[in-house]
Parts: sequence; C-alpha cells; structure tokens
Amino acid sequence: MRLFLLTALTMLAFAANSVLNRWAVGPGHIGAVEFATLRLLAGAVTLALLVAWQRRGLAWPGRQGRLAGVFGLSAYLVGFSLAYRGLDAGAGALVLFGMVQVTMFAGALISREVVPGRRWAGAALALGGLAVIAAPGAEGLALLPLGLMALAGLGWGIYSLAGRGATDPLAATAWNFVLAVPVVLPLGLALGFERPEALGVWLAVVSGAVTSGLGYALWYAVLPRLGAARAAVAQLSVPVLAALGGAALLAEVPGLRFWLASILVLGGVALASLAQSNLTRR
Repeated sequence: MRLFLLTALTMLAFAANSVLNRWAVGPGHIGAVEFATLRLLAGAVTLALLVAWQRRGLAWPGRQGRLAGVFGLSAYLVGFSLAYRGLDAGAGALVLFGMVQVTMFAGALISREVVPGRRWAGAALALGGLAVIAAPGAEGLALLPLGLMALAGLGWGIYSLAGRGATDPLAATAWNFVLAVPVVLPLGLALGFERPEALGVWLAVVSGAVTSGLGYALWYAVLPRLGAARAAVAQLSVPVLAALGGAALLAEVPGLRFWLASILVLGGVALASLAQSNLTRR
C-alpha cells in the first residue's frame, strides 16, 4: 500500500507540471520562457541541495550522456512551456507522452536493439493517436503548439535515453538541471524577460521545486521497487490525470477526440511495455 501511495503521489506530481504550466502561461500570468527559466532554477537548487544532503556533497556523476542530457532537458523545458500557450493541460501531456515513447522507440532502432513485434505495434498505435489529436478539424491542435510540444517530447526522450546508464540517477538529474541553467538563461535574456505576475512566479517555483525536483527524487526512490513494466504502466495515468486537473482547475473539459487519442496512445505504450517486459524475462 505504501508503494502504491508513493507511486500515485509521483504521478500526480508529473501531471501537475502540465496543469501548473498551463495555469501560469495560458492566461498570461508569466511568459513561457520566464516560466521555464524559473522552473529550471528552482528545480536545480532543490535537487542540488537534496543530493548534497543525502550524499554529503554534489559529486560529479561522470561525462557519459551529460551533453545529450543537458540539451535534451533544455529542449524539453522550453518547448513544454511555449507549447502551453496554445494547448490544454491534458492534450499537451498526451502529445508529450506519445512523443517521448516514439523517441525511445527510435532510439532502440538506432542502437540496433532487438525490437519485438508487439513493440512495433505499440509504436504504431501511439503514432496513430498523435495523428488523431493533430488532425485538422474540430478539437484539432494548432500546428505551432503541437510542434513545440513534440520538440519537448523529443527532448525528454533524448534525456531519458542519455540517462539509462546512470549509476546515480538522482545526482545525474541534479547536475543536468544545474548545467542546463547556462543554456536556458541566455535564451531568456536574448528574447527579453517580461515582468511576471506574482501568481506566475509562484506557480513556476512550485513546478520547479516541488512537482519537478521533489517529484523526480520520489520517482527515483520508488522506481527500483516498481520495475520497468509496472513503472511504464503507472505513467499511463499521467495524461489522464493532467486532463482531469485541467478540467477541475482550468475549466478545460477534453472532448471525444482527446479520449480516442488517449486510448490509442496509452494502449500503444502499454503494448510496447508488455513487449519490453517479456523481452527482459527471456
């Protein structure tokens, strides 16, 4: 029961990132780049302090995957915030989630991993779901926000691929956040910061320090006990939770197209995760 509650809390934190970002950026309480920068800074400070407290120092985790991790994280943060100027919380989370899985699948192909048939079918279903939600017409997404969220998903997928071999994932994440600051901050300075509202600042800080920093720390604590298959299935709840949060807090009620796309994307991810689990047992 304790593991279930901690996992549920982690999924709520992940979904909250979408709701908080949309809440802050959508109505204009803060600019998208400003939100991304404050979220990154708050997350970097929180994770660095947490690792320093746990490890009694912020030891360097090594160079492996660091460059890809830093730039993948930067692309995710900036694309994520910019996309939420035009996407509902649930739709954005679904596009992000689907694109991450597609990127991870492409990474497996590039690295010449053995890809079972079920994983091919799962990737095809997920792509079909993204096509449904992106198709023109009623409830279709605008191309620019869709492309930005796809960029965010690509960034997070690359970030995940780069971190697969990390011996200390929490320390690696802390360093990635710290090193991403000099990447994202100049972008914000170049685009020009606008003075945000107090609510926007608080939402960005909560997203960075709590739902990102502490959320990631909690995830790394429960992940070894969950295993790869159960962890993948648990994350299927994130787009649905984000949609429910958007409906409750932002009056963004998802339509039929969203739920149809959700069935395809999440069903595809579940199928691919089952394939990975079977492959591991062999």
